[in-house]
Amino acid sequence: MNFIAIIPARFASTRFPGKPLAIIDGKTMIARVYEQVCKANCFSQVWIATDDTRIETEAQHIGAKVKMTSTKHRSGTERCAEVVSKITCNENDVIVNIQGDEPFINPQQIIELTSCFNNEEVQIATLLKQITDNNLIQNPNVVKVVTDLQNNALYFSRSVIPYLRNNTSQTPTYYQHIGIYAYKVAVLQKIVALPMTNLEITEQLEQLRWLEHGFKIHTHITAIDSAIGIDTKEDLELVINLLKNHKLS
Repeated sequence: MNFIAIIPARFASTRFPGKPLAIIDGKTMIARVYEQVCKANCFSQVWIATDDTRIETEAQHIGAKVKMTSTKHRSGTERCAEVVSKITCNENDVIVNIQGDEPFINPQQIIELTSCFNNEEVQIATLLKQITDNNLIQNPNVVKVVTDLQNNALYFSRSVIPYLRNNTSQTPTYYQHIGIYAYKVAVLQKIVALPMTNLEITEQLEQLRWLEHGFKIHTHITAIDSAIGIDTKEDLELVINLLKNHKLS
């Protein structure tokens, strides 16, 4: 079993067009993501998957392997699946999908995710982190997760789950979904062919489609703080200021 990293990088972001090529302290965002992924040192292949020749050119400039993919993909998962159809791999290899807008992702989190596949029964894996900040718990942009006793996801939601019905001494534990996925190749090929489901459409969370169709998503709780994702130009300015003030490395 080999681990293969794929970094989907789309140019036409609605909120931040050209985001992968944004400069952060002298390097493009996609270059920083690629460097962090390579530091995990657990991959037989690392690919950048894009739909734009400008990102392809930057990938080649930094020495990364790159595949051009369709502009019609609705998710990074679909983009990863197209790359898989174009590279050499087998059905038991594991694809790790790292978002192209997290230039400070911790390589140790990636290693933690790959360790889930020490269990041969794991089909899909992702990361969780405990949250205690009530603002984050209430924030619909922070996806919450509940799991079963074997650490398989039961449900993902933008709402607060579990719901605390009575004010008792029994305080629930809340977990945030960290949006990095790993899937066995054979499973990835199946889940991208699934029709969309009502829950997915309602919550706008693709992983609900997989659950509704009966696939298990194994979760690993990480103690590592989430990387700062960059969705907007304001996020970029925040990151640049943190770097200038030596509050981010």
